[in-house]
Amino acid sequence: MAGVMDSVNQRTQLVGQNRLELLLFRLNGKQLYGINVFKVREVLQCPKLTLMPKSSPVVRGVANIRGATIPILDLSMATGSQSLEAVQDTFVIITEYNTKIQGFLVHSVERIVNMNWEAIHPPPKGTGRDHYLTAVTRVDNQLVEIIDVEKILAEVSPVSETISSGVIDEAVQQKATALRVLTVDDSSVARKQVSRCLETVGVEVVALNDGRQALEYLQAMVAEGKDPNEEFLMLISDIEMPEMDGYTLTAEIRSDPRLQKLHIVLHTSLSGVFNQAMVKKVGADDFLAKFRPDDLASRVVERINAKG
Repeated sequence: MAGVMDSVNQRTQLVGQNRLELLLFRLNGKQLYGINVFKVREVLQCPKLTLMPKSSPVVRGVANIRGATIPILDLSMATGSQSLEAVQDTFVIITEYNTKIQGFLVHSVERIVNMNWEAIHPPPKGTGRDHYLTAVTRVDNQLVEIIDVEKILAEVSPVSETISSGVIDEAVQQKATALRVLTVDDSSVARKQVSRCLETVGVEVVALNDGRQALEYLQAMVAEGKDPNEEFLMLISDIEMPEMDGYTLTAEIRSDPRLQKLHIVLHTSLSGVFNQAMVKKVGADDFLAKFRPDDLASRVVERINAKG
């Protein structure tokens, strides 16, 4: 199992190349699933679990790993399937999302594959609203489903979307009504969270689903003779997205003289110090971890005040 994570140290080299590494795993059955290696801390045989009273059924227990108490979520149960049996024979993928650490219980872990985001596509139309997919791809002619972990975490442990008193004042809200913010995120849960937060500030929100869609939207705006920097207060973009990731979107915007003045904040569940270096590499103005309503609202308020 130690060999599975050998390529993690090379992950920062993928920045701005529209590439990612997927850790492939299985739940119940033959279906392959994938998770971005950026989110993975380690993979290990399932340790002893301690049951937590009154917790969600999806939380199979907590484990003491390297001195930390970490909740372990049954990923099969979380996506509406049967719970994983013979826990002692399963594996745990330790992940970091939104600065929180949790483990995902899976049946088996396969390998890591290096891919291009262009090969990662949104779920097929007709999948419905209640699915847990954020994207799909193919590896060796096998369908790989990428789970919307943010949706699962929002259901198991909902975060507050309330903005604290004092973050927004009446003067800012008055200015905000004349302003628009462009947001980009492939997770429907994240799009709604961001939109509700920004609408509370008072700005109008234009929400798109992935980086390619956002770039084409901005390019079409320029073709119509409009200046995106004048049309939008800022762009708030996720990093992990099918077709084109947030790093590549930022790099494309910065390389286009017609777009390059647009203020860009990368808003992501990816954690870790290395993100600061990545943000500078592609030319984003700021980096913000999901989902902290006060922090997000504060960034927008700062931009409103900077615009005068």
